[in-house]
Amino acid sequence: MHSLDPRIQFGRRLANLRRQRGWSQEHLALESGLARSYLGGVERGQRNIALLNICRLAETLGLPPSELLNFEAVDL
Repeated sequence: MHSLDPRIQFGRRLANLRRQRGWSQEHLALESGLARSYLGGVERGQRNIALLNICRLAETLGLPPSELLNFEAVDL
């Protein structure tokens, strides 16, 4: 069953992209300047991520922000 909650979809997308790079949450946290505990909450769909943080993560991952919001690419 798919979750339509955009927080869960975003979290799955972020985790997927992070893992594709072979990065841990800790590595992404260090590179982006965001707390690892915050990123964990985002990936679990428990945090409502701010637009500025979406842009920061996209820059860190070398992607346009729209790629983080491409929920069609997530294997739900």
